Amino acid sequence: MRQLLDIRRIYAEDEAVASERGQEILARWPDAEVVPVASHWNIPEVHGDERNVSRWVRIKTEALVLGVKKSVVTRPNGRSADFIAPSTANGCAMACAYCYVPRRKGYSNPVTVFTNIDQIARHLARHVAKQGPKTEPNQCDPEAWVYDIGENSDCSVDAMLSGNVRELADLFRMLPTAKASFATKHVNRDLLDWDPMGRTRIRFSLMPHETAKVTDIRTSPIAERIAAIDDFVEAGFEVHVNFSPIVLTPTWFEDWTELLRQVEAGIGAKAKAQLAAEVIFLTHNEQLHETNLGWHPKAEELLWRPDLQEPKVSQNGQLNVRYRAEQKRRHLDRFQALVARELPYCRIRYAF
Repeated sequence: MRQLLDIRRIYAEDEAVASERGQEILARWPDAEVVPVASHWNIPEVHGDERNVSRWVRIKTEALVLGVKKSVVTRPNGRSADFIAPSTANGCAMACAYCYVPRRKGYSNPVTVFTNIDQIARHLARHVAKQGPKTEPNQCDPEAWVYDIGENSDCSVDAMLSGNVRELADLFRMLPTAKASFATKHVNRDLLDWDPMGRTRIRFSLMPHETAKVTDIRTSPIAERIAAIDDFVEAGFEVHVNFSPIVLTPTWFEDWTELLRQVEAGIGAKAKAQLAAEVIFLTHNEQLHETNLGWHPKAEELLWRPDLQEPKVSQNGQLNVRYRAEQKRRHLDRFQALVARELPYCRIRYAF
């Protein structure tokens, strides 16, 4: 795989540079040009400039942003997790064609690392303590409050940039009533040394190889993700899988059947005993569709299907498109039956 990160420019707020975490990150790339910025959200040459579409991947590779997260808030969720933790990063070095993060960040979304990790960790510790023990099981977890720590980034990649994710994993290891959770498409084997003691749930996102070749740009190959599951379970992580997004290609059902059989053959008894899954059908976005046409039009042949999709207003007011409700319900039922047949030990926690 082409080098994921070759940081040459670091756009940085003054407060982020002055922090201990900021200094740690700058020391990792001593030859990078440091560009002072007033706000990590407002960098004209990175965000909002449509000329950057053709440089989409290059910017992800070479640029890094350091900022201070101003709003440190935990939000209720109740779907994949009980709560969404404050982000310790935003953006990604990978370039999945369906990713929703660029919809907010404009025409490019290199990683922004938030350096006020101590403030975020203290907030989370207080929030967990306030909840007390979980008294009723739910789809997120039967016993622990689950906090998604990677809503706007991929934590496996973030861990290559700073110690933020490691600090949160260490924090949750000490919190018997809660666990951290994040989805990933990157196999970072450095995490195997963390000893999370079952308090961090890593969710490997999986999809058929032929679809992933088109849509999952710069990610770890699907076979590598499956092969990593046993190792992460053995290292003390809880490992689930995300079957997402499900893209309705002409051969989608046959392709997913083959993928599920690869999972069955590729993991051992210990992983199977604790496995659970999320199932998420594709939601796309018109603005992202237009952006993708500028750098990866082939992906849009799979993702943009007006003949199958209908408009949907998201929770944050975005105008998205999703598969038509009646068709999606039928396909979702069919897919869940497929999982029950091929992976009968794999509980589906959440399906959408």
